[in-house]
Parts: sequence; C-alpha cells; structure tokens
Amino acid sequence: MDQQSLVSLTLILLTFALYIGISVYNRAKVTSDFYVASRGIPPVWNGMAIGGDWMSAASFIGMAGTVMILGYDGLAYIMGWTGGYLLLTFLLAPQLRKYGRFTVPEFIGDRFDSNAARLIAAIATIIISFTYIIGQLSGSGVVIGRLLNLPASTGVMIGVVVIAIYASLGGMKGVTWTQVAQYLILITAYIIPIIFMSLQVTGNPLPWLTYGNIVNELGAIDRELGISEYFAPFTESDRSQFLALLFTLMVGTAALPHVIVRFYTVTTMKAARWSGAWALLFIALLYLSAPAYAAFSRFIIMTQVVGQPIDELPAWTEPWVNTGLLEIADTGGDGILEWEDLVINPDIVVMATPEIANLGVFVVGLIAAGAMAAALSTAGGLLITISSSFAHDIYYRLLKPDATDAKRLKAGRIAIVLATVAAGIVALDPPGVITQIIAWAFGLAGGTFFPVLFLGVWWKRMNAQGAIAGMLGGLGVTLGYIFLSMNGIMLFGIQDTGAGVFGVTANLLLVIIVSLLTPPPAQHLQDEAMDLRYPEQMTYKDGEVWMNDSADK
Repeated sequence: MDQQSLVSLTLILLTFALYIGISVYNRAKVTSDFYVASRGIPPVWNGMAIGGDWMSAASFIGMAGTVMILGYDGLAYIMGWTGGYLLLTFLLAPQLRKYGRFTVPEFIGDRFDSNAARLIAAIATIIISFTYIIGQLSGSGVVIGRLLNLPASTGVMIGVVVIAIYASLGGMKGVTWTQVAQYLILITAYIIPIIFMSLQVTGNPLPWLTYGNIVNELGAIDRELGISEYFAPFTESDRSQFLALLFTLMVGTAALPHVIVRFYTVTTMKAARWSGAWALLFIALLYLSAPAYAAFSRFIIMTQVVGQPIDELPAWTEPWVNTGLLEIADTGGDGILEWEDLVINPDIVVMATPEIANLGVFVVGLIAAGAMAAALSTAGGLLITISSSFAHDIYYRLLKPDATDAKRLKAGRIAIVLATVAAGIVALDPPGVITQIIAWAFGLAGGTFFPVLFLGVWWKRMNAQGAIAGMLGGLGVTLGYIFLSMNGIMLFGIQDTGAGVFGVTANLLLVIIVSLLTPPPAQHLQDEAMDLRYPEQMTYKDGEVWMNDSADK
C-alpha cells in the first residue's frame, strides 16, 4: 500500500472508531431515545446534525462534479436543495414538531385518523429512504474503492458493515451526535482543499472571492477550444428540464422523511425554528463552496491535463482509470488528450481534485474521511427513518400495539440491519450516478408527501380519502415517469430526474378533488389542524384562539 492510501485509510479508520464510540456512549435505552433522541437536542447542535444529515454523498462527492461538467445547468441542484430547505423550515417543520409525533407516517395516520393512510405513508417512506441510501452506499464504494485500489463494489460492502453497527447501536440519539462529528469532519475536509487551490491558482486564500475570475478565464478557454461555454445557461439541458429538476429537488427536500424527523428531536416549536436557522448557516458553508470547487477543478484540468500527450499524463489518472470512473480515449488519433477525450464520472471530481492539484497525501486523506462522513451521516439518518417506519408505524401502531419497549427496540435494530444489507446489494451495481439516484428519491418524496403534508397543516378540510388518493397517485405517477423516461419516453423534454413535477401535480389535484367529493373530517381533526398554525403558548379550540397560560383570548 502506498503512502497516500495508508494516510487516507488511517484517517478513515480513526473517524470510524470515533463514530462507533459516540454511538456506544449514547446508546439508545428506550424507544424515545431511538426515534427522537428523547427530544432533548439543543438547537445549535441539532442544526449541525441537520447539516450532517443533509450533506449526503450527493452534496459532498457528486455536486461539485456535476457543476464542473454541466456548468450553469448543474446549479439546479444547489438552488433546488436550498430553496426546499427554506420551504421546510418556514411552512412545515415547526408545525409538525408541535404535533408531537415520532415519524412522518405517524403524523399522517393521526392527523387524518386513518390506519390505511399510516400504512401507505410508512411503505412510501421505506421506498424513498431505500432509494436514497443506495446513493450513499454507492458513494462510500467510490471512496473506499479508490483508497484500497479495490472495485467500488467491495468498498460498498465495507460501508454497509460500519453503518449497520453504529446506526443499530445508537438509534437517533447516537446518530444525532455522530452526525455533529461527521459535519465538522466533512466541512473541514471540503473547505481546506479549495483554500489551497485558490492560493495555488490565484494567490488568494479566499476561494469564494476569487473563483469568479477563474470562471471568466474558463469561458475564454472554452471559446478557444470551440466547446460550449462553462457559464452559458441551458447548453447541457433545456430550460424545461432545468426548472423541473429545480422544482423536484425543492419539494422533495421539504418532504424528505429523514430530514423532517430531525426537527422532532428538539423541545419546542421555537427550538425547531432555531434549528432551521442554524442548519441554514452550516449548509451554506458547503453550498457556497461547491461552485468554487467545480471552477478550480475544471480550470486545473483544462490548463494542466487537456492538451498533454496521452502517454505523458499525470500519475493520478492511472488509479482512477482502474476504478472505471475515468475513461481516456484518443478520438483524434494524434496522441494528444482533448477535452472530448475525457469521460469523467461526476462522482470522482471532489475525490480526485487533491491529487490533480497535487495538494499532498494528508489533504487527500482528509477528503476521503470527509466523503465517508458525508455518506455515513445521511445513511445513518435514513436507516433510523426506515427502522422507525417499520418498527414504530407498522409493527407497533398496526400489528403489535401491546409490544414492550424492548421488543420495539429489537424490531428497529433488525430493520436497520436488513435495510442496510439490501441497499448494499443494490448499490453493488447502482442504476445511475449518485446525483441521479438521489434526484429520484427527492422526486418520490415530493410526489408522495409534499402536497399531503402541506395541505395537512394548512387546509383543515383535507380528509383521509384525499390523503390516501394523493399519496398513491403521486407515488405511482412519479415512479411511472422515472421508468418511462429511462426508456426514452419523455414529456416536454423533462428527464427522469425531474419526475417530481408530474407526481406533485397529480398528488395535489387528487387531494383537493377527492377531499371535496367526500365528507369533511371530524370537527376535532379540523380543530387539531387549526391548532398547528399557532405558537405553542396558544391553543385553538371552540373556533377561537386561547392563551395556554391564562383564560384570556
């Protein structure tokens, strides 16, 4: 094993030991620990844990690569994810926290007083989270495979073992504090390389202020080579696909069960709002850095790799070619590498950049540890969500309401292990690149849940029949469009990653039409819906708003 692989492996093993140690220390002893960390996480730490949960392998590994290759059109990911987070923070999270349940399916089941709606929501949550976790495990395979010069599939199985151990031990309590540690590691690992790259290319250590000049230089290089300009809009995708993807990611973000449940771990509505504010700050650190990462990486490749003789390429290219994620051809037959001769998988850009820029073995190792932290932090949250949907919403609320705490914890841990192994098997041969798989998960989340959650909070007339029709219709339409577009059948030029547009539309129409054609919900359910809109010191009853601490209206 070379020095670089040894340093990287050492850093990763140290972080693995840290995560498992935190999980053992914060081991879940009761179900409220396992599902919502006993609702005792302070807002600033919860905000950091949300940041860790949010910064998946797609954000850390895939996003900068997507922006580097697609240019302007890759910004749909950054804008969609950020916009959706704002939707969630202001329109849903505080209200769902006030309702005081453990999971999204439990909110839907109790809000509409329907076990059928609860079961459909639980199954949909498992499907969405399972799709998402495939992307995370695929990301861990990219990292471990490169470090150990192994096939990515072997890396996936190593990731499966680590995730299954710490998620099943700690539950939500352990995962929350693990995610705090993972966020600190991944944001450090992400920012240090672009500071070094900025110094190397511009002489200024603040990449956020300097990468604009690099983008202009890239435009000049692109014109010289006769390829589409890096910052020209709608060259890699058309306008309808860009907007559909942006919309899909926004509504999917606001409806992701594993992100919503993070807001259940704080004490009050106010704490939920502050968690959102802190999380936005922590998330912005990475999202404002991704375009800089993309610009510097592309600039270094365009100026130091493209145009070189193929038999004299830098040493870093060989191991990446061996992983199958980088392909080099000589289409011109002249022995010189052209931009068109490079087939770069977007998932390798962040991982390869420290080697491309020759930043040293420690930075390469740091990036590897950060990438694993990103994949594992989101995977942990997803596994808790799958576990709670099965063990709490299906096993406890529907099948065995008399189950003891010990039996419920055991069911939750078994669900985590089975879900991890099953997702790992699918991730051995992933059906798409990381950002694509995760866009499907967002489309499914938005298409299934967003209209139901949004109208469930803000429209008291909505009933169980409307919720069931909306979830089934939205899930079916989204899944159907993904399969159709993968086989070349598309509407308005919208690809599989924008399927959420059709799912949300179908869901919204079905919820409204079916709710209006069927009897209104019971009055106490309508009062509960109205009550969600007011701060916790106020209660809605008898058609009026009352202060909780006095008899005054």
